[in-house]
Amino acid sequence: MAQMNGGAAVVETLRAAGVTHVFGLLGSSTMEVYDALYDARDIKYVGVRHEAFGVHMADGFARATGRPGVFLAGQAGPGSVNMVAGMAAAKLAYSPVVCLTGLVATDHFGRDAFQEVDQQNLFASLVKKNITVIRPDRVPAAIEEALRVANSGRRGPVAVNIPRDMFAAQIEADIRAPDFEIGAAAGTCNPDAVAKACEILRGAKAPAILAGAGVKWGRGADQVCRLSSRLQIPVTASAGHPDVVPTSHPFFAGQIGPRGNEIASAATREADVILAIGTRLAFNTTFYTYNDINEDAKIIQVDIEPAALGKYFPIEVGIIGDAGTVAGAIADGLSDMETDSIPWKARSQQFLEDLEALWKAREEDGESTLTPLRPERVFAELRQSTPRDALYTLDAGTMCLQATDKLRYEGAPSMLTPLDYGLVGFGFPCGLGAKCGQPGRPVVTLHGDGGFGMVLPEFATAVQSEINTVTVVFDNGCWGAEKSYQRDFYQGRYIGCDTVNPRYDEFARLYGAEGYFCEEPGSVADAMSQAVKADCPVIVHVKVDPEAMISFRRDAFTHRAQR
Repeated sequence: MAQMNGGAAVVETLRAAGVTHVFGLLGSSTMEVYDALYDARDIKYVGVRHEAFGVHMADGFARATGRPGVFLAGQAGPGSVNMVAGMAAAKLAYSPVVCLTGLVATDHFGRDAFQEVDQQNLFASLVKKNITVIRPDRVPAAIEEALRVANSGRRGPVAVNIPRDMFAAQIEADIRAPDFEIGAAAGTCNPDAVAKACEILRGAKAPAILAGAGVKWGRGADQVCRLSSRLQIPVTASAGHPDVVPTSHPFFAGQIGPRGNEIASAATREADVILAIGTRLAFNTTFYTYNDINEDAKIIQVDIEPAALGKYFPIEVGIIGDAGTVAGAIADGLSDMETDSIPWKARSQQFLEDLEALWKAREEDGESTLTPLRPERVFAELRQSTPRDALYTLDAGTMCLQATDKLRYEGAPSMLTPLDYGLVGFGFPCGLGAKCGQPGRPVVTLHGDGGFGMVLPEFATAVQSEINTVTVVFDNGCWGAEKSYQRDFYQGRYIGCDTVNPRYDEFARLYGAEGYFCEEPGSVADAMSQAVKADCPVIVHVKVDPEAMISFRRDAFTHRAQR
């Protein structure tokens, strides 16, 4: 045991856990932690301009690495409250983010002190666990617990609230190395349930796999691909996870539903058995309807969280466990099936032909020479010019949602999206965190012009901390999703939907970085070929057709559809 103050205990616990990056915004409540970070040369501190975006960076780091991302809010009250949007996004993405923040001094509790906020209740619904430290000797244990809980089982954000006098107090600290990989293996799966799943698949006539985030978190793509190849059946993806297996896998169709494509949707819509691996079958994928899920299909659902099984759709078999582990066990259980004699062979062949036609049509659409540039042309040029091992991060919005299913991915994680929280302003800071987690990979962020306008201050973070991502800004001069709703359901009564933007390539150069402006066919590919080689952050500003908007949430406007 060693004597140190609470702030030093925080840092030493993070070091013992192997934490390599801390994202934060300096404030007086946590000055003792910052002073200890000064000497922790093995931890890179990334200072941000807004706490919410800093949490997105920690979120991106966590998703890119599979390890907890750490954010330090320097100031109690305002700084802590600013974390809320980032915490909510991490909660709905089941991302292991640990948010450390101060509180007012303990003798000021409940006295309407300067910057006092009830952070315990504020964070309660936004995190997997909310920890408030009330004794200084409990500081190391609280950090240990936060890292472990965040990354165990179904992952999620954890908040640690520490009164400012706890940071200054001297303690005898027993620093242990937290095992925050404890949840990675996810234990074993029930052999009887696996056997039942195998029995159902043997009797199938048109089976399909629907894979989700659980496959990505558990790095189980190889096992899912092995199962698909053994059975010669389609693999589809839940919304936001088009990288769940490599795009090159011959039976991978991409996302189902309105954020995906018709070939993938048809595979699950016509399936008599759906093996749902690591997916909750939740709103963004299904809209809680049978639009893209066969109502008569037998569903075998695999999830690490027991409460997820059968929550939204009736299931035939539920298996609790790691997605990849279970997929491998099912593949082993069906090892005697002969590929040449599978009853769905003709269907599989037709699926492969349809899938080939889909990609051929996308390439043909990408040959458009119209200006302003059509999104299909931009996507084609991105496929052509972006390195195969690129990791994409995405913002919310109509242009970005169109991109998700139309790019190519080497394997998980290669696409990080806002997922169920649908937060505009997520993509760029998430990309900075992802680049910190995987510095050897090109990181390309796709943003609409409205969303990028929200996060401009964090470009200074990228420059100052030398985080060299490439950001492609789709500039259609409007809030595209909302304008499409006003166009399609409100008779073109446009209000509040148009935006005015600077030249973002010039903005980049003002910071000493690089920028490119693209408005002609071929210009995006040319710009990207240079951007990915740059030794600085880059913005590629692309003028795109403002008419190329899609109303994704048509379900929300059925009351307007007949007007």
